[in-house]
Amino acid sequence: MVECHYASVSYQHIARVLGETPQAEIPLRAWFADASRATWKTPADIKAALRNASFVGSNRVVFNINGNDYRLIVTAHYNRGMMYIRFVGTHKEYDAIDAGKV
Repeated sequence: MVECHYASVSYQHIARVLGETPQAEIPLRAWFADASRATWKTPADIKAALRNASFVGSNRVVFNINGNDYRLIVTAHYNRGMMYIRFVGTHKEYDAIDAGKV
């Protein structure tokens, strides 16, 4: 787990995708850097910063990475200023899961 300004974000899932899909490295690292500096306190704060973010219930937020090549799902704990990565994968892998339950 990496302690960040806004988020405590587990980098394990990102590292797995980077190992399997090196072309995802730059966009995933860019998202990680943005999230680390963010001060998102509400879903509206996320939406204002990243208009392509989707909210799927259970405090899950879905981010499109590298256009729409990859999907990243986090659980946001706004009151604690923390995010936990629940899923990182290709759009095809995303289509096979239930984003609200991962």
